[in-house]
Amino acid sequence: MTPLEVFVRTLLKTSALFIGVTVVMLHPSLEWSRASGLTSSSTRVTAGQSPAEAAVDGLVTALKDTDAGVRRQAAAALGEIGNARAVTGLMEALKDADPDVRQHALSALGEIGDRRAVPALAALLKDASPSMRSRAASALGELGDAAAVDPLIAAIRDANADVRRHVISALGEIGDSRALEPLTAALKDEDVAVRRAAISAIAEIGDGGGSHRFNIGNPHPHPHPHPHPNPNPNPNPNPNPNPNPRFRELAQEQ
Repeated sequence: MTPLEVFVRTLLKTSALFIGVTVVMLHPSLEWSRASGLTSSSTRVTAGQSPAEAAVDGLVTALKDTDAGVRRQAAAALGEIGNARAVTGLMEALKDADPDVRQHALSALGEIGDRRAVPALAALLKDASPSMRSRAASALGELGDAAAVDPLIAAIRDANADVRRHVISALGEIGDSRALEPLTAALKDEDVAVRRAAISAIAEIGDGGGSHRFNIGNPHPHPHPHPHPNPNPNPNPNPNPNPNPRFRELAQEQ
């Protein structure tokens, strides 16, 4: 290689390095990330991504780490952060081979509170582990989505009393009147804690107000309306010669 070729190559390398440093300095929002073990040709540049978003994405990637302890910590951290960017990754983590990872992912989804997780959480109501079924029911109650009512009603006869109790409590939190019939049947459950939970759930649904809550019987605001159009039998509309001015204003408004 001639001295001239050496000089030109050195100049090109120096120029490329200078340009790269200049871009980073002028655009600090560019996040440079390199996948582990890949060559420089696999380096990616993500524009407009904040450091917080990059951290969440990094934790989501850690959900697939080879070490179960790392996966558990990543799931717990994502729950504490509460960023909805992690929902998809956490739903995938519900299928992890390690039960502790699944439990941490489940808890994280409940803490984040994104309703996209309802189908994945509802599927866990049929998990082999009673603890997972109980946690899934509690998470669905926290989400409060009516889409969880039918799966929860189906789980109200779970073989495990603790699961039944959590399912009933979740139905009370959601507050949908469709749960009233199975909750009433649960008042005869063999487990006293389940019966108590059913009472509380029915009370929650009945006390919540709204169109999907209790609306039993007479639609009239008074169960026995007065037959007379004027409930006051006194024909004198103003028996008091000096009534309270505020009362007079109210009477005139009526």
